[in-house]
Amino acid sequence: MLTEPAEGIPPVITRESELMDCATAIAEGAGPVALDAERASGYRYGQSAYLVQVRREGAGTWLVDPVYLPDLDPLNRAIGSGEWILHAATQDLACLRDVGLVPQQIFDTELGARLLGMPRVGLAAVIEHYLGISLAKEHSAVDWSTRPLPEPWLRYAALDVEVLGEVRNLMGADLAAQGKSEWARQEFTALLDWRPTVREDPWRRTSGLHKIRQPRVLAAVRELWWERDRIARDRDTSPGRVIPDASLVEIALADPTSAADLPRGHRAIQRSHRAWLEAVGRARSLPDEDLPPATVKSDGPPPQRSWANRDPIAAERLTETRQRLGVFAEERTIPIENVCSPDPLRRVIWTPPTETTPEAFADALASHGVRPWQREIVAPMIAEAFAAHPDT
Repeated sequence: MLTEPAEGIPPVITRESELMDCATAIAEGAGPVALDAERASGYRYGQSAYLVQVRREGAGTWLVDPVYLPDLDPLNRAIGSGEWILHAATQDLACLRDVGLVPQQIFDTELGARLLGMPRVGLAAVIEHYLGISLAKEHSAVDWSTRPLPEPWLRYAALDVEVLGEVRNLMGADLAAQGKSEWARQEFTALLDWRPTVREDPWRRTSGLHKIRQPRVLAAVRELWWERDRIARDRDTSPGRVIPDASLVEIALADPTSAADLPRGHRAIQRSHRAWLEAVGRARSLPDEDLPPATVKSDGPPPQRSWANRDPIAAERLTETRQRLGVFAEERTIPIENVCSPDPLRRVIWTPPTETTPEAFADALASHGVRPWQREIVAPMIAEAFAAHPDT
């Protein structure tokens, strides 16, 4: 088991002068740069980085504290056009961007593992696969906003970037051997433009909301959700630590008009009773036309389970395309969803282009963000499925 960084635990950088030393060392190093970030998900509001780890051959490992150094542009300029090595890049890109770190090249070892068809793609599993080293992960869910950070946590953080460079090189060789280097290049390039999804109605992700159909009760959940979010933001804490989703639903269903009417259970119900009562009161006073609908109409095709009744031919085309995709994915040892995500596939088959040629389907897939390498594989399959199941 890998339990100690080769060069010991580096000190945490908290001063501008130390950041400049780090930037100088990274600029003078060679090869790609391994990066990672630790957040305080479940403890703090938002997804801010509370520690940034960076390592480069010839420069060693550096731990940077963005609480004290919120602008890491000197480090960003030192890396320049150098390749970043990240594991599960979409987990960290947003918080790294917030502190001024913006990649120009990316190699994502988790995504690479998926393209290679590895059965487990977590960092520890990938490191064990390539290097035969077990990586301890016992501090992955701790509160990284804690200051000072305990030494065992710092050791864990440094180890996360310790061997990423070796893994990247071995994985790159495997991708080339399997003829997947170009696939990986396109996937990694697409990550440069990745941004977190901004949801129009985030409150609709409340656990247990599917049980509610009455618009007035839905409005109460919505107002309670936004009230909880305001409290969490003011306290700089995770919304789930203010009050759990189940309690929001419970309060909305109770429709309380006084503190005595509030459900018993979670202590935050009584502690913030005024806030919850005001939120429910706002929902109660809304005119009917301002109440949220029970469901939100999607701009995409209907649920796949209804295709057989609504458009049997489209259902047959989708089934055949997925069968062809499944054979290809099995032959090339790659998850089928990495060859083509289900959503664009369903959209193109449900609402096909006027011409049902591979070129036309490729253009249609491109409009939904499907990469060139994926279009080259999938578009002919769709065209073949349409030829096998023509309109009657």
